[in-house]
Amino acid sequence: MMKRDYYLTSISLVLLVIFLYFADMYMDAYIIRILNLCAIYTILGLSMNLINGFTGLFSLGHAGFMAIGAYTTAILTLSVDAKVQNFFLEPIAAPLANVVWPFFPALLLAGILSALVGFLIGAPALRLKGDYLAIATLGFAEIIRVVFTNTQNITNGALGLKRIPPYTNLWWSFGIAVFTVIFMALLINSSYGRAFKAIREDEIAAESMGINLFKHKVMSFTIGAFFAGVGGGLLGNLLGTIDPAMFRFTLTFNILLIIVLGGMGSITGTVISAFVVTISLEALRFLDQPIDLGLFVIPGIAGMRMVVFSVLLMLVVLFYRHGLMGTNEFSWDKFLKVLRFKRPLLKGGKN
Repeated sequence: MMKRDYYLTSISLVLLVIFLYFADMYMDAYIIRILNLCAIYTILGLSMNLINGFTGLFSLGHAGFMAIGAYTTAILTLSVDAKVQNFFLEPIAAPLANVVWPFFPALLLAGILSALVGFLIGAPALRLKGDYLAIATLGFAEIIRVVFTNTQNITNGALGLKRIPPYTNLWWSFGIAVFTVIFMALLINSSYGRAFKAIREDEIAAESMGINLFKHKVMSFTIGAFFAGVGGGLLGNLLGTIDPAMFRFTLTFNILLIIVLGGMGSITGTVISAFVVTISLEALRFLDQPIDLGLFVIPGIAGMRMVVFSVLLMLVVLFYRHGLMGTNEFSWDKFLKVLRFKRPLLKGGKN
């Protein structure tokens, strides 16, 4: 059974590599950009689901960790000429002026700095619970954004950074997304993952079983912050330009939307939801433009796609209160059972 699952997973990864090669070679830049966003939001969704879904903490500070990751990667990968052009109001701090790193070390440092800030925030904040924790983490995220807006010689303030090298591609985004999925699956199925779930279900019972609540909460928060920083770095180098206004609460809400829709506490649900939400938002973009129906023209209303998408989301939440997957995960056993169930029906036989 284990050998069969190993082979099927390996074949799936090979097919993914073939698809990425085909997409990179033959698909247009717009579709490639959407695929990159799907993979990046998968990373961000999983990082937030670890904190909110698996550990049961109500955190709303993800945008702050993404900002740290995006700015760290951008500053370290910007060329010297690009730094001079960006920092025309006030020169960049001397230690950073001539520093140019390769993408991967910059991305790794972005995750580490985000994790460090996550630890420093989590140590005091995670003693709070429920709404108080949400308000505290939201406040920290806003503090980070305001600090970035006012550190002109490091982040270029409200002007943001432009000409960021477009290092993010399908191989980087999907490669890190696959690594994140594997890491999260191994973590959740380990003793630490079981401790996270125990804390989510009942903190008092978990503590009575010998689980160190503070240690495991801070661990979950720090790991989630690390992957949020990596996702932010990938996003910054995909877009090519960033500014503090990008990292408002709305960005955290979008990621929270993904994990609620997919299922709080489901890796599979988060992956599916990240693709569904990202592609749906682009597919509904026509609603913002005028629609010609022949006899009359419906004028375009800016933001209409978000209204329609919100209504569809409300319907999903009402009829699938636990999300599309709940706390269930994909398994080859279930997948093969579905195939065996459908095969006789396709042939006209009885199940």
